[in-house]
Amino acid sequence: MSSLPSRAALTPAPEEAPFILRGTPAFRRANLAFLCAGFATFALLYCVQPLLPGFTGAFAISPATSALSLSLPTAVMACCMLVASAVSEAVGRKPVMVVSVIVSGVLTLASAFAPNWESFLWLRVLLGVALCGLPAVAMAYISEEVDPTASGFAMGLYISGSALGGMGGRVIAGLLLDWGGWHWAMGGMGLIGVVTALVFWHALPASRHFRPRPLSWGGLASNFVMHLRDAGLRWLFVEAFLFMGSFVTLYNYIGFRLIDPPFNLSQSAVALVFTLYLVGIGASTLVGGLADRFGRRTMFWLMLLTMLAGLVLTLPPSLPLTIGGIALMTFGFFGSHSLASSWVGRRAQSARAQASSLYLFAYYMGASVVGALGGIVWSSFGWAGIGWMLGGTLSLALLIALLRLSRLPPVGHG
Repeated sequence: MSSLPSRAALTPAPEEAPFILRGTPAFRRANLAFLCAGFATFALLYCVQPLLPGFTGAFAISPATSALSLSLPTAVMACCMLVASAVSEAVGRKPVMVVSVIVSGVLTLASAFAPNWESFLWLRVLLGVALCGLPAVAMAYISEEVDPTASGFAMGLYISGSALGGMGGRVIAGLLLDWGGWHWAMGGMGLIGVVTALVFWHALPASRHFRPRPLSWGGLASNFVMHLRDAGLRWLFVEAFLFMGSFVTLYNYIGFRLIDPPFNLSQSAVALVFTLYLVGIGASTLVGGLADRFGRRTMFWLMLLTMLAGLVLTLPPSLPLTIGGIALMTFGFFGSHSLASSWVGRRAQSARAQASSLYLFAYYMGASVVGALGGIVWSSFGWAGIGWMLGGTLSLALLIALLRLSRLPPVGHG
């Protein structure tokens, strides 16, 4: 009489395990999880943007100093993300992401009780460390676990969740600022972060294609060098720095512009301007579909041109034109990000977590560096200076897209 096969014998090897297929309960759970994760990450990181004018009054600091509450955690997150991807290769994708989102929510809740500006900044720096465990690892998880025919859709939903979080965090924090001050705004965002983190933990399916690898710093450096040798990846990393830096700078200082003459909007009205993020929620999936029809390279430079056109519309002292310009800028940004992030995943033939982390390192460093410089430009030259500065970064991004990325040989050629 033959014995029954063991559980190990019945468990498929990682390469034989089924992918998460579109339309299945696992696919719906994964999408819910990443919508929550994207929401939590971007809501907790960017909720301080509408609060920057409030910080200048509460702590008697300059606009450039108040912007450190965003530029410091983004810079720290960008650097730590390079290590987080390697840690996920050793201990697993889901554990790293779960710890990341839960700790981030707790730190945001704690920042509501910060007694002074210095302690508040330290908590924001720690938030950057905690948040690093999600974005690059999420991209790797989707590439590994979701069926290739549905991975673009899943990535689009994740980015849509990011857009929803970016919008929700800004709008909710801005309204709470008018209602009860920055303490209530940060406390409310911390509670939302903890709840969404728990939903993410419960909903995300366990990895089935993940293979743990020993943590090797030498191997990590080799993977980075391998990706940086690819000309296409290098240019995509530069593009991420430029378009993300431009987008964050616009949103950092548009609040200061709108509360000043000739607009004279209230904090609540400025907060409602951030509902324009809804444009980005639809852009990431719409542009992905258009790229399938017209080509990723063509759609990419068109999205950068859309960002540049939106910036131009914000320059005249007209509220309707400014709102329209922010909407165009938002659409172009999320379209560009969706195309560039999926492009990185396709060009990286191995060590995709490291490719994603390099892309996001450039992406968030753009937010930190260009965003910080924007504070100096705003204080010295006003919105006209911001226009010239971002016009330069977006024009450079457009030239790279047209002269380099549009002529890029496919992987394995040239």
